Amino acid sequence: MSIKNVFDIAASAASAQAYRLNAVASNLANADSEAGADGQAYKAKQVVFQAIAVSKENQVAQGVKVASVVEDQTPGRKIHDPKHPLADEEGYVTLANVNPVEEMVNMISASRAYANAVEVMNTAKQMQMKVLTLGT
Repeated sequence: MSIKNVFDIAASAASAQAYRLNAVASNLANADSEAGADGQAYKAKQVVFQAIAVSKENQVAQGVKVASVVEDQTPGRKIHDPKHPLADEEGYVTLANVNPVEEMVNMISASRAYANAVEVMNTAKQMQMKVLTLGT
């Protein structure tokens, strides 16, 4: 595998994890939101990854890309507040289906994966620099 493949794979991983971090940030920002004017509460977004082939010089390696972003179909939380303007006929207000604890775990996982991808790129760069100094 060439050093270029290493950079391509690590860059694809970092890009995918950055996308995942943006989805987590959106979920956390809307964790306590209520149903909108259309009567629908915010639905948590989950990023789906897909392996992609990175081939250079007859060598095939696997990178990653964001295949899609899907909405979690779990029903939203309901709180009983009959005086709330968005309450239904039974007095319940529907909130987003975001679990802040799960999202924090997801955020930690994504940020560590992002940091690992950056570390791979830094290590590959250092190795390439060492190879260049060997020639002098």
